Amino acid sequence: MTAFFRQTLVIAHKDLRAELRTKEAINASLSFALVILLLFSFAFDPTVEQTREISGGLLWIVFAFAGALILNRSFARELPNDCLDALVGAPVSRAALLLGKSLANFVLLMAIEFMCFPVFGIFYNVRWTAQFWPLMLVLALGTWGFTVVGTVFSALTVNIRLREVMLPLLVYPLMIPALMAAMQASTHLIAGGPLAGDVLVWVRLLVAFDVIFTALALVLIDAVLVG
Repeated sequence: MTAFFRQTLVIAHKDLRAELRTKEAINASLSFALVILLLFSFAFDPTVEQTREISGGLLWIVFAFAGALILNRSFARELPNDCLDALVGAPVSRAALLLGKSLANFVLLMAIEFMCFPVFGIFYNVRWTAQFWPLMLVLALGTWGFTVVGTVFSALTVNIRLREVMLPLLVYPLMIPALMAAMQASTHLIAGGPLAGDVLVWVRLLVAFDVIFTALALVLIDAVLVG
């Protein structure tokens, strides 16, 4: 078990170093997210009350589309020089490979989201820190579900010519329950509501989604990478 976690951390560290060296995905993802937030603020010019009603949906739409740019690079960066074949053939647990790449994607996407929140607060005149830690919990749960599902499909579509199109088409339908839960919970928390009542139901749904799809990903990753 210790070797498994060590392998996971080594893979995550490798991916994070590779991305921070080139900054290809993170620059594109951050630029896309900020431009969408800016365009929406000018296109709709919502009042503070209207912004609170749509805040969760707006943010998670931005995060989902920006995250696809990061996930597309997860396995694509291994294609040059047959690095992917070498990685699959290495004496490394494929489950550790999946978790390591998912962890790296999770860290990158969370960094994008943290940078988007202050911009969102300024452009939309919303004080989103009223329920900061419950909101961060929802953010982490929703982001992990998105990254673990997206990383599996990134491996599945890595050799497809139109992987940039196919990845979102495959991931978004599966993410509907988690995105709905994250949107509803985020909207309530940004408005200053407590983590109680119906919000706890959405949080439990996120936890269940993460557990189920993480387990499925670990079981199916051998077939995805080898089959």
